[in-house]
Amino acid sequence: MAFSEDIKRIRRKALMTQEDFAKEIGVSCITVTRWETGKAKPNLKTMRLIDEYCKRNKIDFDVSEEIAD
Repeated sequence: MAFSEDIKRIRRKALMTQEDFAKEIGVSCITVTRWETGKAKPNLKTMRLIDEYCKRNKIDFDVSEEIAD
């Protein structure tokens, strides 16, 4: 699964808008939009924040697969 699809899945599973998810992770809404459209990927620090969010909320996300790409 592409990272853009992973981000959409994570956000939807948490029942969050892009804006809510962006606030939770500490990025702008446009950044989440760019991730979901495949135009950008988060840096390592932000990837870890996403991973921590998923662990706290029991959402499957293997950050090691994303970092290896």
